[in-house]
Amino acid sequence: MRILVLGLDIISEDPKRFAVVSWFNGKLEKKGEFTLYRLIRFIRAKRPDIVAMDSVTELGNDLRKFLRALPEGTKLVQVTGRPGEQRSLWSLAREHGIRIGDKFDPYEEAKVCALLAAKGVGYEVLAFEDEVIITVTRGRSQGKGGWSQDRYRRRVYSLVQAKVREIEETLRRADIPFDLETEERDRGVARGEFKVYASREELAGLVRPMRGGDVEVRIRPVERKVLEFVPLRVERAIEERRSIIIGLDPGITVGIAAVDLDGNVVAVYSEKNMALSEIVRFISELGHPIIIATDVNPPPGLVEKMARSFKAQLFVPRESLKVEEKNELLRSLGITVEDDHQRDALAAAYKAYLRYKPKFEHIEARLKELGLWKKRNEIKALVLSGYNLGEAIMKVKMAERPKEDVKEKHEPEVDVTPYLERIRELERTIEILERENAELRSLVEKQRKRIERLEEMLREFDEKVRAKIIREKEIQARDRRIAQLEEKLREAREMVEKLSRDLALTKRMRLMELRGKVIPVKVIENLTWKEIEELEGNVGIKKGDVLYVLNPAGAGRSIGEHLAAKRIKALITVKELPVPVYEALRERKIPVLLEGEIEVKRVDEFAVVERNALEEAVRRKLEEWAEEEKERELESVLRVIEEYKVERIKELIRRVEEGR
Repeated sequence: MRILVLGLDIISEDPKRFAVVSWFNGKLEKKGEFTLYRLIRFIRAKRPDIVAMDSVTELGNDLRKFLRALPEGTKLVQVTGRPGEQRSLWSLAREHGIRIGDKFDPYEEAKVCALLAAKGVGYEVLAFEDEVIITVTRGRSQGKGGWSQDRYRRRVYSLVQAKVREIEETLRRADIPFDLETEERDRGVARGEFKVYASREELAGLVRPMRGGDVEVRIRPVERKVLEFVPLRVERAIEERRSIIIGLDPGITVGIAAVDLDGNVVAVYSEKNMALSEIVRFISELGHPIIIATDVNPPPGLVEKMARSFKAQLFVPRESLKVEEKNELLRSLGITVEDDHQRDALAAAYKAYLRYKPKFEHIEARLKELGLWKKRNEIKALVLSGYNLGEAIMKVKMAERPKEDVKEKHEPEVDVTPYLERIRELERTIEILERENAELRSLVEKQRKRIERLEEMLREFDEKVRAKIIREKEIQARDRRIAQLEEKLREAREMVEKLSRDLALTKRMRLMELRGKVIPVKVIENLTWKEIEELEGNVGIKKGDVLYVLNPAGAGRSIGEHLAAKRIKALITVKELPVPVYEALRERKIPVLLEGEIEVKRVDEFAVVERNALEEAVRRKLEEWAEEEKERELESVLRVIEEYKVERIKELIRRVEEGR
């Protein structure tokens, strides 16, 4: 595995300057002295796996800024331990067999930090929650009012809505849990905000930030209120802290329960609106979770996330636990809880313990034979973390050996006599190299002065090029502005032409209506909401209007109710109306006439009917409906009478039979 570690140590406070040493696949290299700004640029260019320090407080007020500037995948590690539990850097070096030079300077400390981190020693500093805020909004300014601006605004809101739906679908496909809040406007979305329960690394490649267009997408990780320190290695946490099984019941009220590896209840707790960082902090204070358990199948996204965060196993029952089974588990423990959330969390934790109990009993039986009973929970935790029983026992035994034995094993005495001559040769080589180095330093100084002269010439040239670029950008901006204004002018002319046509059509219809011989009919090609809205926007639909429909297919009852609410005089249709539309109009006594029942004359873009013919057709249709209504009422009465007769006959027959 290829890994790059940078060790840092502060040289001076004002201004801050750092000594930097790199460790790459076993090779140490002194990188030099860096200011904070140059150090951040260097880290972003090299993208190391770990940046190691003996104390992150050396960064002072720049600590948060430094953490925000780290590239994805780079960890900041404090090798001396958690705050309040820190150990001496030199004692850690001796413990892990790292040789220390005679000169205790910043570069030596940076080297020790790099070597310790490479061995997995230290605690990662976490500044961000495993949560990310994704905000989708409009990009460019909408400008001042007007018809074209309104249309542009609606278009942008539609684009924002499409981008929100795209991100939502991407997160669902990736099975990443999230919450979404939207601000709807003009049949679109003005703003969408996702709260995604995943780290920046998990989102890499799925959602990308966007700026400079009609739609902007911003991605912002959620900072923790308090920095968290988590161990680099699971087995180190097992050695130092109690291993536990955690049951978790997520929701508005979060339930948390902890059981140790002997089946004893450690803690049961619940709290409303508990933040993710608070859940992590609460669990960390209880111990090191080996298993994160849930009582439902499939598991909630938050439970899966917590298992990944703690590098713990996820326990999911074969099927969701029933209330009776949960109550039975609590009765067997002899524990009472305050609410259902505590019950669900404790049932999940204890169910996980029972699943692994046979394995634990096998391990305990073996450890009794080997005299390692006191180390049973540590070995159980290592087995659950992926070690087999033999490896776990060997690891614990190695950790218990006295340091002298370890030193003897790792540092056997060596006869250095054969190497003395080689050392003398190397010393002579060093003298030669030092002379060559002095010559090269003189050459470097000459080249530095020449570079300064060339840089001055380059700066003068840059000023000229910059001035030319600024002029070209101003010209391009002016040309874009002219093109935008021409486009707006074209749209305005098209709008004026359309309004002129609509006005002329309205005048002609009004003139024919005033003459009194004919009544203008408003034509609808297809009986759809879109064409109804267009007709209302152009000439309007008012009380007493007559509508002429060419194709009513596909219309629903809501359209019929809408037209009835407008109190139109009548509706003429070329084809039969759908039954729901017909019934909605009939209920409101609005006549529906087929084209064969009245003659419709088309004139250009609209139609007319003779006034007398329309009045007569309307009268006939209403009378026809009235007759049908009377017939239905009569049939209803006759049906009731007939049913009454049948019942009376049945009653008489029953009485006759009883009289016999």
